[in-house]
Amino acid sequence: MGSGKSTHGRKLASALKTEYVDLDIYITQKLNKTIHEIFENFGEQFFRDQETEAIKDIIAEKKEPTVISLGGGAICFNDNIKLVKKNGLIIYLETHENILRQRLLRSKNKRPLLKDMSEEEVLSFIKTKVKERSKFYDQAHIKINGLNLTTAVLIKALEEYYKK
Repeated sequence: MGSGKSTHGRKLASALKTEYVDLDIYITQKLNKTIHEIFENFGEQFFRDQETEAIKDIIAEKKEPTVISLGGGAICFNDNIKLVKKNGLIIYLETHENILRQRLLRSKNKRPLLKDMSEEEVLSFIKTKVKERSKFYDQAHIKINGLNLTTAVLIKALEEYYKK
């Protein structure tokens, strides 16, 4: 939800010379519909179920380490947190709510849950979602400040994690 998962995921995969999958893109290509169309035509629960199926498919398909950018809510539904933790490492990019608001307002029309909200409603929505999702985000193997994040900092965090 605007933390930079896709941007940093691509850069990290490139630096690690491994595959990269953006879960939202995987789903839109599989269904040949935009995220907006999926939400409009089938609803949020259908989308969340598609996230779960996509995670399972990616885990089954990829035999080599793969960087996967999950949507902000993906680990919060259908026991996806357990599935992802069992099969990989979760990195949470912590980003201040005001930064998220700025980023999300720039892409509001692409985000079905935000498209009809005012700036104040977007900030309230972000605060609510971060609070609701925090029990899942807190289970990440690595939590890192997403502001001014570089690939080098991400790699260092991974190295430190694996030294433990």
